[in-house]
Amino acid sequence: MELKNITVKAEFFLLGFSDHPELQSVLFAVFFFIYSVSLIWNLGMIFLITISSHLHIPMYFFLCILSFTDACSSSVITPKLLVDLVSNKKTISYNGCAAQFYFFCSFVDTESFLLAAMAYDRYIAICNPLLYTVIMSKRICCQLAIGAFLGGTLSAIIHTTNTFLLSFCSKEINHFFCDISPLFLLSCTDTYMHDIVLVIFASLVEAICLLTVLLSYVCIIAAILKTGSAEGRRKGFSTCASHLTVVTIYHGTLIFIYLRPSTGHSLDMDKVTSVFYTLIIPMLNPLIYSLRNKDVKNALKKVIFQKSLS
Repeated sequence: MELKNITVKAEFFLLGFSDHPELQSVLFAVFFFIYSVSLIWNLGMIFLITISSHLHIPMYFFLCILSFTDACSSSVITPKLLVDLVSNKKTISYNGCAAQFYFFCSFVDTESFLLAAMAYDRYIAICNPLLYTVIMSKRICCQLAIGAFLGGTLSAIIHTTNTFLLSFCSKEINHFFCDISPLFLLSCTDTYMHDIVLVIFASLVEAICLLTVLLSYVCIIAAILKTGSAEGRRKGFSTCASHLTVVTIYHGTLIFIYLRPSTGHSLDMDKVTSVFYTLIIPMLNPLIYSLRNKDVKNALKKVIFQKSLS
């Protein structure tokens, strides 16, 4: 009887998409394509912002950090997923599972704080344009970026400790990576208090970030509506459209997957949703910003033109 409560610390088996073995090769091709595009766009965005001097302003500084975070978060999950899709042995060590969980959680929450910092940046740019360069100095931008990473790291430590204090009676994780919900299902012990800790800290991060975004955009919209010309209002809304789109997609997905009731939902649906925010969103973010941003498109055209001349 005592053996039932001993956590299996050797390794876990990731079941992944084993319910559909006939789709393994197709899924590998699709996920490999998405991951490749995501890396190319995010690393390309970092390179483009770094070499383009006219993009060395706070908005693009945060966009550069966001691209780095997206590239890292998808790289924590996708390579292992791709290997598992072509391998018969879909295992991950206990320590490897904890590390994967920690780093993914860290980058996810860091991105939440970064999006809040970007909303504040847009607020200053639109509501206090004359003081923009003074308020959003290099020092402040670096402090906000470091604060985002520290917030993500602290949140990841709390969630990782909370999750891996559990005793696990089973090795089989019904997911393609080590996530909270499937790990909780393996617990031998009652997870009630662990669920409370999860909800409290996840809600706290979401509340801080979404409240910052909400207050920023309330002030932004009020300032834009005061603009006399229709063209001025159009430019104002266009400036914020990309960021608001990313915030809506990102936080909407996180709230759906982590802050809904734990009962009455399908793990298969969780897998599909997880594919969306681990692979699709990191690919979409640079596309959304680049396709809707004239400065980024002009910088890209300039680089391509210079390369063609050389």
